[in-house]
Amino acid sequence: MSRLILITGFLGAGKTTFLKELIKVLADSKLHLIINEFGKEGVDGELLREVGTVLDEINNGSIFCSCRLDKFEEVLQSALIQQPDIIVVEASGLSNPLNVKKILGQKDKFSEVEYEGSICIIDGKQFHKVYETASVVKKQLAVSDLFLINKTDLISKEQTKEIEKVLNSHRPDVPIYYTTFGKIQKEWLTTMKKQEDIQEDLFQSMDITLRKYTLYLSEQVDLYSLQKFLEMFIENTYRVKGFVNTNQGRYLINCVGNMFEAQPYLKVPTQEDYLVVLSGVGLPTKKEIKKAMEWYPHMVKDFL
Repeated sequence: MSRLILITGFLGAGKTTFLKELIKVLADSKLHLIINEFGKEGVDGELLREVGTVLDEINNGSIFCSCRLDKFEEVLQSALIQQPDIIVVEASGLSNPLNVKKILGQKDKFSEVEYEGSICIIDGKQFHKVYETASVVKKQLAVSDLFLINKTDLISKEQTKEIEKVLNSHRPDVPIYYTTFGKIQKEWLTTMKKQEDIQEDLFQSMDITLRKYTLYLSEQVDLYSLQKFLEMFIENTYRVKGFVNTNQGRYLINCVGNMFEAQPYLKVPTQEDYLVVLSGVGLPTKKEIKKAMEWYPHMVKDFL
């Protein structure tokens, strides 16, 4: 019997950083990771390959949507053949996981899976923005069995209390923990409050409120110019992320809210340079990207 833990949390909450910490905590168990990204190209999977744990990636859509459900079931069944102690599934930040129990409840397929529950990573700084504009956030909270408020070093005690009120309105019985840089204590895992089944169809359609764009960048862009280019529109996005070659070296670009972050990245991924931009209905992202491209005409070679 393999135990399965689901990791949810909206874009930029710190799921990948948390997952690295969780792997350390569960180092005495045989693990298998299943990583789900909304975009066609995987970024988180590339960042997690160094952890030395068996890893599968499912890209280009949410694993809980009917468009990728077959692939998720196929990968999960393959993972079970290896008989891991724990399977950790990191869902896309844009996923609606309400049907997770119905998926795992298919005993003809997953009789060897024991569902441990869902850990939801909360971005303390961006929570209220995404809660008000992205419907999947409420669905992720509804299925959660443990809340972990991340980035607490960036928010006040008053802001923390406001987040607690929202979380308690969804799952008042679920434990709430506070952390920075995704750190977790092993004993927290034993406090998850698994709830009764949520009535949700097994098959789900894609959330049409979400918007995704891919920016394929020119070769050897200037890092400073790239920052100024992105700052023209990142405030009206949920997340901008990807690998980029610059004249100062290769970087992982990671923007959440209006915060630009560029981290040197020495390992060379196989895919070409690109940035995935994620936003939602009501945000003028596409218009602002086109405006930024007018100001920096040589920055982007393709925009999809």
